[in-house]
Amino acid sequence: MTDSMPPDAEKENLRRQLKMYELIFDSIYYGTMVTDADGFITHFNKPYGQFLGLNPSEQIGKHCLEAIENSRMHIVARTGKPEINHSHQIKGQSMVVQRIPIKENGKVIAVFGQVMFKDVKDVGKLAKKLSLLESKVELYEKELMSLRSTRYTFDSIIGKSEGMETIRQEALKASTNKLPVLISGESGTGKELFAQAIHHASPRNIYPFVRINCAAIPKDLLESELFGYERGAFTGANTSGKPGKIELADRGTLFLDEIGDLPLAMQPKLLRVLEEKEFERIGGTKVLKSNFRLIAATNQNLDHLIEARAFRKDLFYRLNVIPLKIPPLRERKDDIILIARHLLKQMAVEMTLSNVYLDAASEEILREFDWPGNVRELSNILERSISTLEGDTITCANLPYYLHRNKCSRGDITASTIREINAEAEIKAILAALENTDNNKSQAARLLGIHRTQLYKKMKKHGIANNV
Repeated sequence: MTDSMPPDAEKENLRRQLKMYELIFDSIYYGTMVTDADGFITHFNKPYGQFLGLNPSEQIGKHCLEAIENSRMHIVARTGKPEINHSHQIKGQSMVVQRIPIKENGKVIAVFGQVMFKDVKDVGKLAKKLSLLESKVELYEKELMSLRSTRYTFDSIIGKSEGMETIRQEALKASTNKLPVLISGESGTGKELFAQAIHHASPRNIYPFVRINCAAIPKDLLESELFGYERGAFTGANTSGKPGKIELADRGTLFLDEIGDLPLAMQPKLLRVLEEKEFERIGGTKVLKSNFRLIAATNQNLDHLIEARAFRKDLFYRLNVIPLKIPPLRERKDDIILIARHLLKQMAVEMTLSNVYLDAASEEILREFDWPGNVRELSNILERSISTLEGDTITCANLPYYLHRNKCSRGDITASTIREINAEAEIKAILAALENTDNNKSQAARLLGIHRTQLYKKMKKHGIANNV
């Protein structure tokens, strides 16, 4: 108050302040009351009266025990010790309350009491909600770590041949900038390995590495996977909407595998995102931004697809800023044994085995084979060989028959049944057909003279990877 304020104005100001305090007190959602130092009620708000079926104004002046059963307000006034989140029984119902002493010059002059939860069950419900939220946060953290994690680095790239040294150096240079990279190479050469290595060595490595296989997702779903969608965008859509891969890759790397299988209708949309770094979710009107680095990979000849009008030339130029072509295994024979030994070490650890070795004859066989399935096929062969291994050394007898035929001595090779020989011939025919058709299952099935469904069954039977 100012000294110059007239008495009437001062009274009016005090009246307004008091009215405001009363409104605030009555607006506290849960029941609240105040007692003096002897436990007599001085304030009792309307929500508390409604909850207990009492007239608030009639409680003023009563002792707390007269108005509220089991009250401890007078005890807190005497001890001066607050009681926070204590259970309180009223009319056979458990509730949670707090009682706080109000002091002036170290002496208790009043006690403030408030109902925190009208039913103890509400505490359990809140605890369950918090537990659910904590579980969701933990799940999202795991998903985020999964997005950010990369299994492979440049140390994972095995090989000392001239071709591999050259491509490794080019990839290492690519990791220092944010330009688009197009990795080409036959199936099984390790295109994703290079993509992850580039991301891991780049300044973006603390952000997500988001992968999507353009050939593995149905055309109808690919757009929603890439761009995401708003709630109600289409039948079956998540009620809260869903972010797309482009959105998730913000500040990180977006890896588009099998880019040659990207539907023609989707290509101009991807081109626009690459140029503008802007997009809209399906069913949305808000323009979103994503600062991602694109790495694409393909085992197809994009020049041929462009000629066939199956791939846009402008998109190709936008992707092919830094081209990396991984040589097939048959063109780097010196790397075959290095890779085989590396894979055997990994397999031994995964299978909790001691070290597994290759003898000289088996190394020669692996070195001379053309490997149409490249490193993926080599890995498959080694796993099959380990499964038949009795000691710690792989010999000719452990290798599939089609790899060596007459190259092993009679003492090394065991008698093969007609079924085994037919199986090896079937595997070789399937791999050759897939190689000749750039992994097109329908065309490969026609070459083999069987239905595509039968081809998938045979591939599964012989352990041939679907993306070989």
